[in-house]
Amino acid sequence: MNGASSTRRPHAVLDLASRNCKADKIAHLLDLPNRPQPPRLLEIGTGSGGIAHWFAIHATRQCEVTAVDVCDNRLVHDGYSFQMVADVELPFDGASFDAVISNHVIEHVGDANAQQQHLNEVRRVMKSDGVGYLAVPNRWMLTEPHYRLMFFSWWPRAWRTPYLRLWRKDEAYDCEPLQMRQLERMLGASRLAGTNRYRRLACHARYRAIQPIWCAPACRHTVCMVARAQANHSHAHLSDRAHGQMSQ
Repeated sequence: MNGASSTRRPHAVLDLASRNCKADKIAHLLDLPNRPQPPRLLEIGTGSGGIAHWFAIHATRQCEVTAVDVCDNRLVHDGYSFQMVADVELPFDGASFDAVISNHVIEHVGDANAQQQHLNEVRRVMKSDGVGYLAVPNRWMLTEPHYRLMFFSWWPRAWRTPYLRLWRKDEAYDCEPLQMRQLERMLGASRLAGTNRYRRLACHARYRAIQPIWCAPACRHTVCMVARAQANHSHAHLSDRAHGQMSQ
């Protein structure tokens, strides 16, 4: 989702049942019922539209939902507004939303500069007391989620496309999974402070299966964070690191 979005392929998850489950997890993390109702929510990279639809029609967590994407792969259209975007720039005024969701989007927007601009836009459209949900594949995950290749994202960037072609999976690799320290620096530069509320979620019996006990934190599938706007321009302090196995 960058200026050259026409050359970057969509990787939307079109399984609506999994989107409903993911939306429920996000809702537990964001604590939206404690905000003025209905909260205004933006989903960046809506894909199937399942998460946006869930928040728009939920009986107790209903939000005023806007969704954007660089292409329209939606399977559900009801309950929320949708806009196409050309790149990471968002067509909204600053401080417009109580909550912003960026679920497995940042790895698709382009290089590090585009990723930083993506977070800058999240911060810009978020209200001063707003909250954001950010999930991104961990570069050191054991199995790359898009092509199911073991240790694939561990390889140097220049080797990934040839390796993908060798396995006849695709013609080019256009994703940029992040290391935790990269994400920390980017959040700080965007004046977003990230905290780990995944542990509270993992205490719920219904979600325990999403974090296998055999997987070392550094190798878990997904880094997920709840991000809040910083009041000043100092570097973000991340009070904890969120290595949640919340699959895309």
